[in-house]
Amino acid sequence: MESKDMSSDGYRFTVDWFSGHIPLFNVLLDQIKPSRILEIGSFEGRSSCYFVEKLAPVTGGELHCVDTWQGGIEHQIGSPAAADMESVESRFDHNISYQKAQHHAVSVHKHKMRSVEALAGLLASKGGSYFDVVYIDGSHQAPDVLTDAVLAYYLVRKGGLLAFDDYLWGLHPQHDYFHVPKGGIDAFTNVFQRKVVPLSANLYQLYLQKIED
Repeated sequence: MESKDMSSDGYRFTVDWFSGHIPLFNVLLDQIKPSRILEIGSFEGRSSCYFVEKLAPVTGGELHCVDTWQGGIEHQIGSPAAADMESVESRFDHNISYQKAQHHAVSVHKHKMRSVEALAGLLASKGGSYFDVVYIDGSHQAPDVLTDAVLAYYLVRKGGLLAFDDYLWGLHPQHDYFHVPKGGIDAFTNVFQRKVVPLSANLYQLYLQKIED
């Protein structure tokens, strides 16, 4: 998927927080060759549509999208990023349907619930080491990010990819360190440092490979 405004192509995106990461994702996913991807936090589905495209050549490709479509504190009324989440979910449904029409073979599963419930359910139904890639871009609260990371670790296979978005989001004096993603991500990497290795990082995302079950 090209890094471009796709609204004129039948998609209904209003923001683009993902396309800048596509070049590095292309490199990493081409190495891992995933057939099953889990995405925590889907919003309008821009990253979801990219993952559908990457899974298209794979027989039996699966994408699981987890989101409440209720928004986080950054989407509350009065905040700079305030959003009508019903409209956001509607755009997600449209964008995924449009993308699926071009890539019929990919199975897309929508889990409209809190990530802790969705991931626990996937562990119960699919077992551990089921996914090749887990992309963590849900709640920005450190306890939620840490919980997502730990559950994701057990859901991803050995050799698979854990990708975290918004590593440095919200790091300014008026924000509590424990209410931004970095607090949860750092806690996870500190405790799991012998079970994962960094593949790459930038100001916005961190990519880890699972090396031990």
